Amino acid sequence: MLITHDTRCALDAVVDLVNTAPEDDVVPDGLPDLAALTDFVDKHEISDVGVLSEFDLSAVRKVRGRLAKVFAAPDARAAAGLINELVAAAGTTPHLTDHDGYDWHVHYFAPGASIADHLAADCGMALAFFVVAGERERLRRCEAPDCRRAFVDLSRNRSRRYCDSRTCGNRLHVAAYRARRKEAAG
Repeated sequence: MLITHDTRCALDAVVDLVNTAPEDDVVPDGLPDLAALTDFVDKHEISDVGVLSEFDLSAVRKVRGRLAKVFAAPDARAAAGLINELVAAAGTTPHLTDHDGYDWHVHYFAPGASIADHLAADCGMALAFFVVAGERERLRRCEAPDCRRAFVDLSRNRSRRYCDSRTCGNRLHVAAYRARRKEAAG
């Protein structure tokens, strides 16, 4: 599956955004205030964003929840319905652009759109490409029992199981190894 630069940037943004949501009452919200939203916008080099407000923060949190539902969708049809609603609500207006030294690519948000509509449109379309390509199963949640972070499995054979193999994957492999050794010794 060919993933263009702008689609990859949108995928990185959607995963990071979904992963800011608190999973329970213990984990704090990763977007607690405007400063965090500004950091998110800067980190992902999101262009054409005006002055952010509390309204923007609230709207982005709502978009985050809707994007998270796509990762939880039971099948492609359900995911498509969620994506269609998200993208339609954003009022998409596809247009070609070559800003900031990047080659031609498509933005799906209207010029001057709010940050929430910007994210809903671009991130929604990035997820839509996976549904269209028959690759929705690549939109996953970490299989580690104590982690449910979202990720996009871009491995060639669709075998990635953990959000990060160095943390979640390694931790589980070490635990399984120790359990096998304990069982063999005992």
